[in-house]
Amino acid sequence: MSNEPIALGEALASFDALWSPRIVTRVNDYDVRVAKVEGEHVWHAHDHTDEFFLVLDGELFISVREPGGERTVRLPRGAVFTVPRGTEHKPSAPAGAAILMFEPAGTSTVGDRHGEIPGHVDATTGHPLGP
Repeated sequence: MSNEPIALGEALASFDALWSPRIVTRVNDYDVRVAKVEGEHVWHAHDHTDEFFLVLDGELFISVREPGGERTVRLPRGAVFTVPRGTEHKPSAPAGAAILMFEPAGTSTVGDRHGEIPGHVDATTGHPLGP
């Protein structure tokens, strides 16, 4: 990890892949990841960790399945939302968005439980940001 400041705009400009997060830094045992997203992800759940989202640009929707039923949370630019551990959820961004996620290092982008992974979703634990 770099011991220099990281400009998130420059980090996002350094790659084009959608739903393929880049690790910008680490805080203790947590990765701070940025991603460009557009379209739909996959329904999935993280059994052992919450998942934090911050919308840097655009608008993100997160559908969640809760005991009371299914709902969709709308996150405009600057909004944050945490999906509790074990909650099935599916992020989507019809018009595209840039997001920052905070989760334990090694956490898979498709969680511990998921449906079929579409080809446009990168099932990864995050990629290095690169030079």
